[in-house]
Amino acid sequence: MTSKSPVRACEDVDDAALSYAEIKALATGNPYIKEKMDLDIQVSKLKLMKANHTSQIYRLETDIANRYPMQITSMKERISGLAADLETAKPILEQEKNAFSMVIGGKTFVDKKEAGTALIAACAGLKAVHTEGIVGEYQGFSLYSSYDVFNQQFKLTIKGKCSYPIEMGKDAMGNVQRIQNVLGNIEKHLAESKQKLETLQEQLATAKEEVTHPFAQEEELAMKLERLSELNILLDMDGKGSSDTLGMDEEVADVPRRYSNLAGRVSDASRMTEEERKPSVLQKLRSKQVEAAQKEKKMSKTQRRGQEL
Repeated sequence: MTSKSPVRACEDVDDAALSYAEIKALATGNPYIKEKMDLDIQVSKLKLMKANHTSQIYRLETDIANRYPMQITSMKERISGLAADLETAKPILEQEKNAFSMVIGGKTFVDKKEAGTALIAACAGLKAVHTEGIVGEYQGFSLYSSYDVFNQQFKLTIKGKCSYPIEMGKDAMGNVQRIQNVLGNIEKHLAESKQKLETLQEQLATAKEEVTHPFAQEEELAMKLERLSELNILLDMDGKGSSDTLGMDEEVADVPRRYSNLAGRVSDASRMTEEERKPSVLQKLRSKQVEAAQKEKKMSKTQRRGQEL
């Protein structure tokens, strides 16, 4: 449901412990069983890795189409706004300490302490009427006040082309100093935003390159799947029992059979070449199974005759 692929298997910490495949192989004496079960585990892990790779490709495609372009556009707009605000704030930062001017509630204040006191009063007035809005202006920047009920404190937002929020305190002079500090840090924020833009552009280029990479172990997975198919045929794991495929009557066994190779080609035994008539591993295994089935039939017939006698 989360589209994630968690690990659902782990190895036994005891090296001396036998796996189910080893126990079954020891019990049957057939090494193909252990190989098949080991291959099942390996193929499952490779399929899980391929699914993770496919999910990552889908995420990268979504990032390339939507997330990165939106973030880059937003960052460019922020850089443009910060640059404009920096030009507006430069005269404020370069002016002398005595050259101070702030408008609160339509009234101009040249003293920092008086301006800070009036600012606190204006914010409290908005809180009393349960609203928020502009309480003043500082050198071209609007001062927007709101009240945080959860933290029980005033929030002041300095608005130019961009917005710069600060927390209001009870000290009148301290609030004015916070406003000036925020405007003094615009140049620092501008440099950080430019660095973030470069990082986003690099991430976009990397994502475009990564999305073209195929699954690194695709060839290994194909080879193991092919070998697993061969083992399934050798061990007759296709859902047909030995009685259906190999326990046939002798009259039916004399009929030429049709053999199918892994590529899906079918040929009659009567039209097989001399090299194709050479017994394969599958044919040897089938012949052994036929012999075992015939021995079991003869033994059962002998036992029945002994019981009758």
